[in-house]
Amino acid sequence: MPNIAAVLKEEIARVSRREVRGETEKLKKASAQYRAQIAELKRQVAALQKEVASLAKMNRQAKPVAPEIDGGKIRWSPNRLKAHRERLELSAEKFGKLFNVSGQTVYNWEGGTRPGKEHLAMIAQVRKLSKRQAHAIVEAKA
Repeated sequence: MPNIAAVLKEEIARVSRREVRGETEKLKKASAQYRAQIAELKRQVAALQKEVASLAKMNRQAKPVAPEIDGGKIRWSPNRLKAHRERLELSAEKFGKLFNVSGQTVYNWEGGTRPGKEHLAMIAQVRKLSKRQAHAIVEAKA
């Protein structure tokens, strides 16, 4: 006859192994899911880093372009600027208010100094204004 203590001990060990195996299976499944999610996130991070690097490279290679209005480059002529100012019947000081610059700056532009890119874009917009619109803007800024 088998020893009852040995049989009981074996049965307890078997039941406890089964319980532990059941618990660890749940943990193994959760761990596998977490590893898969982590791997996917690492792939996404790598793809984003690659994209950032390519955008930075493109940004370094980009050449500065002249400001454009309606797809064409802005043409510049000191004489045309002066003629337009006179056509609008504005003094250099008032004409400068359209661009947030002084009258002396306008005289410099009319004398041949080339305005900056941001001012060239503004000049292109002012070319489209009528005399009435220009005077209204000057009055609003005064």
